[in-house]
Amino acid sequence: MPELPEVEIVRRGLAPAMEGAAFSAVTLNRADLRFPFEPRFAERLRGQNVARLTRRAKYIVAEADSGLCLAMHLGMTGRFTIERHSDGAGITPGSFYYEHAADTRHDHVVFAMSNGEVIRYNDPRRFGYMTLFDAGDMAEHALFRGLGIEPLSDALTPDYLAARAAGKTQALKAFLLDQRIIAGLGNIYVCEALFRAGLPPDAAAGALGIGKRGTAAAARLCAAIKGVLEDALLAGGSSIRDYRHANGDGGHFQEKFDVYGRGGEPCHNDCGALIVRKAQQGRSTFFCPRCQARI
Repeated sequence: MPELPEVEIVRRGLAPAMEGAAFSAVTLNRADLRFPFEPRFAERLRGQNVARLTRRAKYIVAEADSGLCLAMHLGMTGRFTIERHSDGAGITPGSFYYEHAADTRHDHVVFAMSNGEVIRYNDPRRFGYMTLFDAGDMAEHALFRGLGIEPLSDALTPDYLAARAAGKTQALKAFLLDQRIIAGLGNIYVCEALFRAGLPPDAAAGALGIGKRGTAAAARLCAAIKGVLEDALLAGGSSIRDYRHANGDGGHFQEKFDVYGRGGEPCHNDCGALIVRKAQQGRSTFFCPRCQARI
């Protein structure tokens, strides 16, 4: 599943084609994706002018002048293709985890924009979804109501991490993956951030902020989370098998992974240890047993 940096890159790629343009036509080639489309979905979107394209966690949100919002989630294999009106060429500001060919049979949603751009949503597994809501209802909407802070915002601080972790016995990695605490942070970048911070993924989260060692750990972790996400954005995301972003190039952050997907390989810190892979809550965790020995 695309993580926050990849979703943000998709948003940036879509923005020039959508912002300031209206939906001239909306075509649904099936009645559902992961969930059924709402009644009158296409009718409600037609004629709506997109004021701006934003992101909340892993959702891309098109906000219309009228206040109507379209939330889009890529799921595991969803991607967008933009057909440029100038030359008819297609670009793919999209990201997906599992490799698949761009079979047009899986073009489930097509947006024809007033600026001449045609945006196709392709999703073989149909784990993605789209929904409409009014901007004023966003805070209480079921998709957004329980989401935590954005990891690249000023709200993520060492004090915030320590306060939310206080008294928790759950593993540190599970704590960071809790979308109610930090929105949009996923498995790949949690593994990488914990390595940068030198923290064990299975340590009790409540240790953050306790004593000088815990306070220092919270500071390192906060900096590591922001740093790894910013580096991934600069690198264009991570090419997990078949990722492409707006200019057609692959993301390159996977070439800089310190631990993710490197089980059995030497630690980049030259500490002499090999990267370990183990399962936590059904997900693969990668870490260095020497560099991440304790909080």
